[in-house]
Order: sequence, then C-alpha cells, then structure tokens
Amino acid sequence: MAITSPLDTRPTVAAMLALTAVTGLVDTFSYLHFGHVFVAYMTGNVIFLGVGLLPDAHLLIAASATAVSGFVLGSLTGGRIAARLSHRPRRWLVVALAAETVVLALVALLTAGGQAAPGGRGAYVSIALLALTAGLQNSTVRHFGVPDLNTSVLTVTLVALAADSALGGGPGGKAPRRLGSVAAMLGGAVIGAALLQVSATSVVALAAVLVASVAAAFATGGHLLPGASGYGAAARAGATRTHGGVLSE
Repeated sequence: MAITSPLDTRPTVAAMLALTAVTGLVDTFSYLHFGHVFVAYMTGNVIFLGVGLLPDAHLLIAASATAVSGFVLGSLTGGRIAARLSHRPRRWLVVALAAETVVLALVALLTAGGQAAPGGRGAYVSIALLALTAGLQNSTVRHFGVPDLNTSVLTVTLVALAADSALGGGPGGKAPRRLGSVAAMLGGAVIGAALLQVSATSVVALAAVLVASVAAAFATGGHLLPGASGYGAAARAGATRTHGGVLSE
C-alpha cells in the first residue's frame, strides 16, 4: 500500500529537507561536543567501534556503543509507531515527529543545565537520547518512502546524482532534489558548527524547533484542490506501482 503524504509535493520535499538539516545539526553537535561519536551516521560509529578495539587506538568505544544502541531502540520505536498508525499518515507522522521533538528538547535542557558535559554520565544519556531520535526519524522516513530523500545517508544520494547525470551517461533527472538533500545536510552541519561556538544548547534547540515545525506542517497542511498535481496525488495514482510499501517512481 502506498503511503499518501498529508501534504503536496513541494511541502513534503521541504519537510524532508528540513529533517535532513536536523541530521546535520545533531551529528555536528555530537561529533564536536562529545568527540568522535555520531548519533545519526551509524556507519561512522561502527568504524569507531572496530578501530577502538585495537590496543593503541586511543578511542573510547563506549560512546559509539551507546549511540548504536540508542539508534536501534529508536528505529524499533519508529517501526512500532508505523505499524500501528501508518494507515493514518497525518496522525502517524505527527506522533513520531512530536516524540522526536520532545526528546530533542530534553537534551537541550540537559545541555543548558550543564548535565551533558563531555565525558560525564550525562553525556552518555544525551548521546543515547539523540541517537534514539535519529533512529526514530530514520525509521519513520524509511516507511514514508519519499524517493531520494532519506534525511540521513548521502552516500547513495551522491552515487545516484553522479551515475544518473548526463556526464555519467544517465537521463539526468532528479538532480535538484538530490542536490537539495546534500545542501540541507551541509547547511545543517555549517550552522551547527557555528552555533556551537556560541552555545551548545542552541544547536539542539534549533533541531527541536525544526522537527516541531515539520510536525506542525504535517498536522495542519493539506492537499491541493482535487485534480491538482502533488505528492499525495502521485502516491495515490502510483499505488499499483509500489513494492514493499515504498512509493516507486
């Protein structure tokens, strides 16, 4: 079954790009504030875990292990929410994103109160909570199935951008959406690094505000008039062209 977005094409894409920027913010925060740990980029954490097992690596693997555990728990939570509510897309997306917002706000409060200082016990709690939000977001977006906008991993996006380009011998389509995804992630990282120089709390707070804004958009937005083009209309029309519950193009 195709999952129809509560919004039309452009608002849906804008929402996914905002969530991509959130990934850039939280991973920049975790890597620069806590040191050598990601909360959304699990490939990096698995590499850190492997390298950290070497005696002379001088890497603390506890943070990476905490992040991976939190991410898996968040993904499981996102899967459970999707299983129960994905037949009602608006409620499903709002519930998942509202939960992510609340946890991000909690981390912002911990950071503001000095309880998320690097190396402390609160740091591991914050890493686990941030990874949980990233897992929840990734799981939700995976079930949502918006093409070329996974909000987290850009490796496949960059490969598709190059391979499908005219220079790579491809048809040259979908480039704007893929470039937008890269730009959103880059922008989130740049803004996160800049804000971190002023206030660590502001980075996580901004991430919470962005996710809350996306949740509000899904809660209050609607489709265009009947007959108009849009992501929701495309999903309905393409219901017979889906496989595994993911919208295909």
